[in-house]
Amino acid sequence: MSISRNTQTQLSKGDFSAIETDWLAKTAASPEELDYFVGVARALTGNGEDSRAATLLEMLDDELKSKELWRARLKLLARAGGIYVADDKLHAAIMATLKRIHGSRPSFAGLAEAAGLSRATHDLPKTWEKVERFESLLAFDVGSVVMMEGKGVGRVVEVNLGLESFKVDFERIRGMNVGFKAAAKLLRPLEPGHILRRKLEEPETLKSLVKEQPSELLHGVLSSFGRPLNATEIREALAGIVSESQWTGFWNAARKHQQVVAAGTGKQTYRWAETSADALDDVWRAYTKADPRRKIELFRRDAGRDPALARKMADDLGRLAEIAQATEPGLAWEIWFNLERLLGAPEGVVWAPESLLEDAEPRHLAGGIEDRLLRERAYAMWREKSERWPEIFRDLFGIEQDPRALDLLADGLQVAAPKDYERILDGLLAQPHRQPCAFAWLAERAATDESLRARNPLRLMQQIFTSLNRDEFLPVRLRLLALVESGSTVPRLLSHLSEAQAPQAFDAVERAAALEPYQRKQLANALELRFASLRKEEEAPLYARRDSIEEKRIELQNLLTVEIPNNRKAIEEARAHGDLRENFEYKSARQRHEYLNARAAGLNGDLTRVRPIEEPTDLSEIRIGTRAHLAGGRTLTLLGPWESQPEQDVISYESELGKSILGLRIGGEIPLDGVKYKIEAIESATEPAA
Repeated sequence: MSISRNTQTQLSKGDFSAIETDWLAKTAASPEELDYFVGVARALTGNGEDSRAATLLEMLDDELKSKELWRARLKLLARAGGIYVADDKLHAAIMATLKRIHGSRPSFAGLAEAAGLSRATHDLPKTWEKVERFESLLAFDVGSVVMMEGKGVGRVVEVNLGLESFKVDFERIRGMNVGFKAAAKLLRPLEPGHILRRKLEEPETLKSLVKEQPSELLHGVLSSFGRPLNATEIREALAGIVSESQWTGFWNAARKHQQVVAAGTGKQTYRWAETSADALDDVWRAYTKADPRRKIELFRRDAGRDPALARKMADDLGRLAEIAQATEPGLAWEIWFNLERLLGAPEGVVWAPESLLEDAEPRHLAGGIEDRLLRERAYAMWREKSERWPEIFRDLFGIEQDPRALDLLADGLQVAAPKDYERILDGLLAQPHRQPCAFAWLAERAATDESLRARNPLRLMQQIFTSLNRDEFLPVRLRLLALVESGSTVPRLLSHLSEAQAPQAFDAVERAAALEPYQRKQLANALELRFASLRKEEEAPLYARRDSIEEKRIELQNLLTVEIPNNRKAIEEARAHGDLRENFEYKSARQRHEYLNARAAGLNGDLTRVRPIEEPTDLSEIRIGTRAHLAGGRTLTLLGPWESQPEQDVISYESELGKSILGLRIGGEIPLDGVKYKIEAIESATEPAA
């Protein structure tokens, strides 16, 4: 324990009176400053002044007791009790202090006993371990508000000393038992004022803040967790207080407070600064450390906080733009328009948009404008101010990647340079890998542009399937996969195919390894339905009750919209974990992938040939959809394979027994389990039994 240089000098001179004088002054002024007192006391004992150290500590102890600073006294006993309290009395002093601190708690005596504080009182090191355990248990005494992951916020309603467990009432789960040993790991005590505790104790007060004082409510959240939070975490903390319809208005108003400081890119985090001035300092520091484009983002986000701050940021951005105009004209372009939007157009600068359009090479300028809307602004200004804009559009088509910006370029070329536009389309169909983003745009636009679908439907379909397996198309692969879904480009291309093209289209579908089996099956079925030459010998129909058909349709829909997408996500998450050869989660997800797709393909195939079992009009003989009443009270129902339950005498018409009884009439006999049963009556069984 370190002591001051002054105290060291006093010790070296043996000036104990001066030490006592300083001690007494400190005791009166700052009795809780234990580092000083314990340091001096240990130094005195090291110099043979044990009695003096004990006396001074006793005086400090009396001061702490007189001012009822019981928590500080407990710490003093832990750190220096052995110097001034006899060993046989230290345990009693500890217990007396604990009683002063926690004596009003309902389970004080019981939890003290559970922690073992009444046993082995002479073993002081163990005693302090027990004190720590006792206080950790007291944090979950009756009435304590706690939080548990996955369960939310609850209140401790009972301490069961016999079972050594706490009973907690959560909002959705009442009477949940948590053992003493598990409590510290599973439960987190919430102090008064914590936003989650306030949600439990004063929800109406918090709800009134949503509109009246949104920033105060946000302050309550940010101060409760002691760390920066992102918007999702803040929204979760306020679930039940801020409704879905209120969230946008609340959030926009709350985060405008001068003391709210945002940090990070993408998923930003938020914290509450001590003062508005501190917040502005933090914002400026973050700005000065950022790269140029991040500075533009911070300017857009924070310029509205303070006019002086906005001016400082604008001056700095202006200097950056002047430097960048020759080497990074796209950056200068973005800075100009952002300054114009927030502070008005910069005047008298050599990096104004007109100058950049005239001086910069179009590809260099457009390729450096990262903001799509500002890039489109450049396209519009070229079209307005330059006679060679069609040539510029044609050139920029080769580097543009955003589909909306490509729409703008294409629309312009269609009007001003239709032959150039046609050549671009031909090039994309012939060699899509040279411009993956432009080809994805073409394929997507074909979903709504019939002229593009009719242009070369077979070639477009083949190229879409081929591109799904090429590395160049990884950035747009999900967009291309979506084109196979119902109502999109690939299904709509089928109506533009000729009879002669049908076999090639069918072959392309069969070879499209990137598609799921059910997707290939659906496209193949659609082709067979459209082109008679592709139809195979018709499969035998499958008969089932209408309710069974609907169940299978629902199951297929769930597979396609829930199970298979979730499985794809699980595969991607497992793939991210590393070496696939040792990755159990990945192998398991792949196995489930194969099962789900096989199941979807099977269901899809069955549903294409299923026919509902109609109400039989002739009940004189056993048909599909009838129930035969046999002598002795037994019944036998003949339905489809989806309804078959032999143990309940419901059999499939495809089974050997089912085939053998088809056509039997009343009075006929059916052999079952070695016994022949006479048919007494036949009724309809097309609807489920009540």
